Amino acid sequence: MMLIDNYGRKITYLRVSVTDRCNLRCIYCRPEGYSIPRLSHEEILRYEEILRIVKLAVKLGIRKIRITGGEPFVRKDIDMFIKELSKISGIEELTITTNGVLLTKYLSILKIAGVKTLNISLDTLRSARYKIITGKDEFFKVWTAIHEAKKMGFRAIKINVVLLKGINEDEVMNFAELSIKEPFYIRFIEHMPICSGNDDLFLVSGKDVREFLKKRFELSVLNEDKSTFYPGPARYYKIKGAKGVLGFIDPMTSHFCNMCNRIRLTADGHLKPCLLSSHQIDIKSPLRAGANDEDIKALIIKAVKEKPMFHKNNNIGRAMSTIGG
Repeated sequence: MMLIDNYGRKITYLRVSVTDRCNLRCIYCRPEGYSIPRLSHEEILRYEEILRIVKLAVKLGIRKIRITGGEPFVRKDIDMFIKELSKISGIEELTITTNGVLLTKYLSILKIAGVKTLNISLDTLRSARYKIITGKDEFFKVWTAIHEAKKMGFRAIKINVVLLKGINEDEVMNFAELSIKEPFYIRFIEHMPICSGNDDLFLVSGKDVREFLKKRFELSVLNEDKSTFYPGPARYYKIKGAKGVLGFIDPMTSHFCNMCNRIRLTADGHLKPCLLSSHQIDIKSPLRAGANDEDIKALIIKAVKEKPMFHKNNNIGRAMSTIGG
């Protein structure tokens, strides 16, 4: 079976947030003075509920699952959940997004579960600046986890860098040089002002970064992301002679809605057809009220059919950490 929205896009990718909690307080996600109410345990989907939804979504045509948070590794028994998730027949790609602080402990479990791609958030290569951006002095835990993952032979290690004007944009060259030395995917991501209103004073455009790098390196365009079965929004380039790859995700200056292939399941049990929209569909209440499999499938199909053609920036209705990005 195949999930196709009203605009002909094939929906094959489900992002699953397992928690709204995070062990960091990044300035662009939870800035000073920005309070995010914590969900109670009763509000958050139980693992068995998530597994049931995923199994039904896979039957409908979902092939890629990404586990997100908050920070997924702060949730108790996440290792057992990952093991059960990996047993679901029909999942062709299982991936995870993490800030990397707790990652080292779970690398073996992820490897056994068949996870081949890791997305690790790291906005700076300087330990002192890391503390300023995240509120925690945990840089070396993340750096160690990245290199341990490399030793263990994960197919793709993607380092996600949110560029912030006046804060870390001066590190573009350092990250580019890292892609020359190491076989990592360095992905520059435009800041989305979800917590700070419509005016994005932090924005560094992907186009400007590419122009900056083209003046210093010979860049070749890669037509597809070889690290995944399902192409995403990143555009990839390679510096001549580099071991790694540079990627650009430009949600603010270059919309990629026409190629969006995903929906999201939030930690509190809502399906979101579009990240940058307040629209969501409650799947937890019917689930807990005794809905049968066909009822749950109908809600998944509904979410796909209500996916908009284009998003409107910043009409998200909730904090990014409660959705899973």
